Amino acid sequence: MGKRAVVLMNLGAPDSLAAVEPFLYNLFSDPAIIPLPRRLRLPLAHLAAWRRAPAARAIYARLGGGSPLYANTVAQARALEEELADGTRVFVAMRHAPPMTAEAVREVLRFEPEEVVCVPLYPQFSKTTTGSSLAAWRSEAKRQGLGAVTRAVSSYPAARGFIEAEAQMIGAAFEAVGDCAESLRLLFTAHGLPERTVRSGDPYPQEVAATAAAIAAALSRPQLDWRISYQSRVGPLAWIGPSTEEEIRRAGRERVGLVVAPISFVSEHSETLVELDLDYRRLAEECGVPFYRRVPTVGSHPLFIRALAALVAEAVDKEGAPRRREVA
Repeated sequence: MGKRAVVLMNLGAPDSLAAVEPFLYNLFSDPAIIPLPRRLRLPLAHLAAWRRAPAARAIYARLGGGSPLYANTVAQARALEEELADGTRVFVAMRHAPPMTAEAVREVLRFEPEEVVCVPLYPQFSKTTTGSSLAAWRSEAKRQGLGAVTRAVSSYPAARGFIEAEAQMIGAAFEAVGDCAESLRLLFTAHGLPERTVRSGDPYPQEVAATAAAIAAALSRPQLDWRISYQSRVGPLAWIGPSTEEEIRRAGRERVGLVVAPISFVSEHSETLVELDLDYRRLAEECGVPFYRRVPTVGSHPLFIRALAALVAEAVDKEGAPRRREVA
């Protein structure tokens, strides 16, 4: 085998309060997020970033001034290198915060690999996340003259190790709940999308549903009460539902305790550490939910890292690899 590089792709997050507004500008200037011509999108991105920066800074202040997302992703990269144990180098490319795609391409070029495998850390495909990350990589790799053979994993909503890791951690949460288990509901939560994005053909909700169904089956709990909800809505557009807030209120009315499992996030960041752990926990208390327990993200769980290694192996196996969605 020649030299191989694996690139773990994630959204990115600000590592300081000063980085919040630049991060928001990068986010809103992404054509996958705001599908407008550049001449309209960029001024709108400046305005949106300026208007939302104060509220976003307040969120990251509750995290101590920055997000742990990059550190989490680096830990996953090192764990994947150890799991592969074949000399493969694993790099990190963030879409909207450093190290961004251009920097990652430069690092890979210095390594001089014969092949590159891009692995987005989004288990479920959306053009706003995986699609955007892969499109940016292909554009920047072409611009910088990266000639290595490049393959990409598009999605893995029911990858064995990913599902097993989720099931293990949810099972541990069930055990911690103990005697309350009879009044328990498992709430799978995922980052939301605008309805118009889904109407355009984005498969994200179907892949989220596939993840939830696979985990529920792996738990092997007869008559398990589970639901899917979506969080992190922003702006005036209609978003897919039901929202996590709605499901928490429902659980309060029905006096059902919640075990909340974020299944579209594989690293801890503001949506889990602030939105789920603080804001939604407070809402659950206010609504009379009997108990509220949040399941950690898979992070560097050995089974999840093993799943990533298997995806890399599939991607480089031309004969045995399953067909995966290509991104224009």
